[in-house]
Amino acid sequence: MIRTRRVLEPTAPEDGKRFLVDRLWPRGLRRESLRLDGWLKEVAPSDGLRRWFGHDPAKWEAFCRRYAEELEARSETWRPLLEAAREGDVTLLFAARDEARNNAVALKAFLEGKLRWASASGDGSGSRRG
Repeated sequence: MIRTRRVLEPTAPEDGKRFLVDRLWPRGLRRESLRLDGWLKEVAPSDGLRRWFGHDPAKWEAFCRRYAEELEARSETWRPLLEAAREGDVTLLFAARDEARNNAVALKAFLEGKLRWASASGDGSGSRRG
């Protein structure tokens, strides 16, 4: 199972492997304060896309589409998350205030789509490109 959680929320037993998926380190947090299995800043949206979105709810659907396009072009950034999700629970950590519309939520949907597609097709890679 893939979950999302704000970095300020306490660690939970069901979190499994925990990955920070923001490009920037969360303000005010010391690195030692987070239990992380990895900081995957390269899987985050490009700086241009992040700035364009600006957490504007009206841009959410377009942001998700554009972010998915970026992810498709950089499969090496999300493949470790897909593999971890196949092995057990994964939590994507984010710093945004909006818990419903942020890059971790969009990334979760993208990864779940890859997992569903791989299951339906019998393709273990999770990629439509083979």
